[in-house]
Amino acid sequence: MPAAPRPPYPAAAEPSAPRWVAWLPVVLVLLDLAAEAVVPDAVAAGFLLTALPVVVAFSYGPVLTAGSTAGALALQLALAARAGHLAEQHHVWVYISTLLAGVMGTALSWQRTRQTRTLLRTRTVAETLQRTVLRPVPERAGGLRVAGLYRPSQAEALIGGDLYEVCDTRFGVRVLLGDVRGKGLGAVRTVADVLGAFRATAHDTADLVELAEQLDRAVLRDAADRGDEELFVTAVLVQYRAGADRVEIVNRGHVTPLLLSDRGIAPAHCPFDLPLGLGHLNRPAAPGPDAPAHAGPATVPLPLGQTLLLYTDGVSEARDASGAFYPLAHRLAALGTTAPDRLVSFLAQDVRAYAGLLADDLAVLALTPA
Repeated sequence: MPAAPRPPYPAAAEPSAPRWVAWLPVVLVLLDLAAEAVVPDAVAAGFLLTALPVVVAFSYGPVLTAGSTAGALALQLALAARAGHLAEQHHVWVYISTLLAGVMGTALSWQRTRQTRTLLRTRTVAETLQRTVLRPVPERAGGLRVAGLYRPSQAEALIGGDLYEVCDTRFGVRVLLGDVRGKGLGAVRTVADVLGAFRATAHDTADLVELAEQLDRAVLRDAADRGDEELFVTAVLVQYRAGADRVEIVNRGHVTPLLLSDRGIAPAHCPFDLPLGLGHLNRPAAPGPDAPAHAGPATVPLPLGQTLLLYTDGVSEARDASGAFYPLAHRLAALGTTAPDRLVSFLAQDVRAYAGLLADDLAVLALTPA
């Protein structure tokens, strides 16, 4: 039974307070008891417990917050009775302050819990939409082993302006990886439109160049609908037929893929065409029978043991604190492996360690014949 596809992005978890915050109520009680032990018997130190319900509210639910209020009042009364000050006026005001803090802390805890649940539900819906737009990368597709990585520059957004897709079609495995110009919701809309167009046509369009042309027209229509004449998508399309020792590549203004083998790392040379959405700039206004046809896809050798790495400029243009670009080929050469899963796992950690917070979205696909 084939393994389930693995998402190239982390799953959402319920937000929680740091562990040290959860221990603050215990620390506060211990401090109060320590003060009680060192001050004279005639003084009650229970006033520190006034803040206990609010501190508990940061980490626990309203029931525990209300319980901590009752516990704080009981301990204050016991300490005041021990010092013989049970009914003195300033102690009474401490009791009242603790009770008020308990009421506000319980309300705070209820509101915090409610917002956390709302946030979790919202994030779950966003993740569902993300998995609809950016489907998990399959471990195997046709005759390829595949691994993928996706990291938006803003983690809370889940989806950025980079895109990928792997489709196993009757023409072979077809792969798309691209980068939308711009950011924000507009870029996400373009990502969804391009992926939808790719999924709709990849199974029915025999020629890879014509498939790229259909995506180009889809981006052009999207740009016309928005009135954005500068909208474009850099993209690279790959086709692999099971049992072959080569792939076909169409590059529409994207960064050049890399070929990794035991002998080293080299660029997968392929001609560049204009990005998707700008292809009309390269066509004659009134094409006739003698108009030049688009060149076919480039054929790049990909024998067993070699890996084709597709990536966006979020990888190659990641910068360290000094402004130096991430040395992708050098880092991968030092890694000494062409296994797709190990390459992707390494990049997921190494790019973040090199650049810290990402300034751009990041997408990677590693492909090798199975």
